[in-house]
Amino acid sequence: MAGVIGKVVIHRDRYARCIGLGDRKDPIVTTPCLVQFEHEDLSPSIAPFSSSTTNTLPREVQVRSLLPLEPPNFDVNGPTFEANIGHVLPPSLDNADAGEKASSTSLLPVSWQRLHHDPQLLDLEVQPEIIVLTDALQLAQQGSKLVQAILSIKKAFPGALLWTPAIGGPDNVAVLSWLGVDLFDLTRCREAEIEGAYITSHGLRQCLPGEEYQFEEQLRYWEESKKLIHSSFENGTLREYAEQQALNSPRLVEHLRYHRTLVSNEKGVLTRNVDAQQSFQCYSFQSFSDPLIQDWTSFIQRQYRSRDTHQDVLLLLPCSDRKPYRLSKSHSKFLDIIGNHRIEQLMVTSPLGLVPRNIEDVWPASHYDIPVTGSWSDDEVSRIQETLRLFLERHQFKQIINHSTIDVSELHENVVETRKGLGALSSESLRNLDESIKNAVETYDIRRMKSSYSNMQRFESIAEKNLNTSSWLNGCDIRGKPPRWRIEREGKQIAVWSIDRNAFSFSKAAIDHLFEHEVLQSIELNEGVKLKGDIFPHMVKAYGGDLRKDDDVLVCQHGKPIGLARILAPGWEWKSGIGALAKLHQKK
Repeated sequence: MAGVIGKVVIHRDRYARCIGLGDRKDPIVTTPCLVQFEHEDLSPSIAPFSSSTTNTLPREVQVRSLLPLEPPNFDVNGPTFEANIGHVLPPSLDNADAGEKASSTSLLPVSWQRLHHDPQLLDLEVQPEIIVLTDALQLAQQGSKLVQAILSIKKAFPGALLWTPAIGGPDNVAVLSWLGVDLFDLTRCREAEIEGAYITSHGLRQCLPGEEYQFEEQLRYWEESKKLIHSSFENGTLREYAEQQALNSPRLVEHLRYHRTLVSNEKGVLTRNVDAQQSFQCYSFQSFSDPLIQDWTSFIQRQYRSRDTHQDVLLLLPCSDRKPYRLSKSHSKFLDIIGNHRIEQLMVTSPLGLVPRNIEDVWPASHYDIPVTGSWSDDEVSRIQETLRLFLERHQFKQIINHSTIDVSELHENVVETRKGLGALSSESLRNLDESIKNAVETYDIRRMKSSYSNMQRFESIAEKNLNTSSWLNGCDIRGKPPRWRIEREGKQIAVWSIDRNAFSFSKAAIDHLFEHEVLQSIELNEGVKLKGDIFPHMVKAYGGDLRKDDDVLVCQHGKPIGLARILAPGWEWKSGIGALAKLHQKK
């Protein structure tokens, strides 16, 4: 028995996805959802799959759909999948080969040993619809192995649903969903039932005195957890919910830490362009080690460069609650004092460390939210000072004007302190800042810049951050009025600055120019494919590089650019992902 499950990705966030099952135009049910066992009688709206396992050797597992999920008609419940589980050795026996292989069908049993000893696993004739991590329970107890296995499976089979039997529950569904798990079961809830306890989104809850255990109550806890997952996907806060839920057990904290470490080496899952309404919430110290923060800090330490006109004086300023900073009352006063002089401005903040004025509009600098206490922890101070030290090693500033509270006296021989224990907006500190700026302007012959030149330098810095090059801006002019700037070349508009995405939006006239300067990643379509709208896996002949969700990508055919598309799925999904990978928005 075999078949296909209709799937569409409703939400994406790194390796986490909310997937609609059934007709992609009108899904019946969405993940995360349950797999029920043959002795259970749950509503298909909660548990759309049923599973049974034989006791004979070799063991057989069957998973069947209890809803009409099979295209194209979606009129009969199905499909049904069967597989041989094979011989599963304990994950601790890393170097052992189980010998008896599991099936390689639409239902794909995978174990730690199979990931390491089955050379044909990545060369299957049939792409799996559901993957069962058969030793998930054992892997969850062995350091980083569960996280490694999940990431390996997601990247190898991006079109499949992943089930990790016997480890999920309302108390860890956010964490496991964040790691990439799609399907769960009630094994742990049934075990808790024996003890007369419920598993809630906050952990185990014993029945109160006089309270009788009701399984329907346990299902309500599961449904409530699922609603919270969906809400978190909608709001872009699944990471924050996972970090909060991880506090239910030390194992979950470990899983998140291992996951962050692995993802830190895979920048392609990090977004660079987001909706202007989205925020990066830094409410816990766990957020400080998030790969997005590490990516920003690394860029400032090793790649960001001050414009050639800003190499004499460095000004350190405090951050503000409002983002971007220049729109705050405090920074309006600072900018009135600074004027349009050629002075490099760095905002001192946590958890990003340092934010240059030229790139304060980009993610996550203009979107982060952190509690303000008025004091720095030792870790925060150390992070900021180390970032500044590495930044200074790549520049030759003649003077630092310090209007922040961070001690930088050991990092530079010429530091002018303007705060001296005063508030950033006190009359005296502002007077000190004004005098220091005037003295620096006179001493180092710092000139003013025209607004058009200042804007161009800002866009060059943004292009180097998010597009890795600013070469395409050579010969361009900035037109229009803030904040809706137009970028023109030879009298033609090639891009606008989008305040909805805080990113460049390119026009059709930019396609050849971007291709010539190798600004964007490119994909190659198969011969004979007619480009109309969405781009699906079967249409793509070649892809590569750093394909990030919400970035633009050049669409090519026969080696020539024919359009621009907005990426819907990160690069790890492009091998055999679900639904559309990108959406066309410009065509030659």
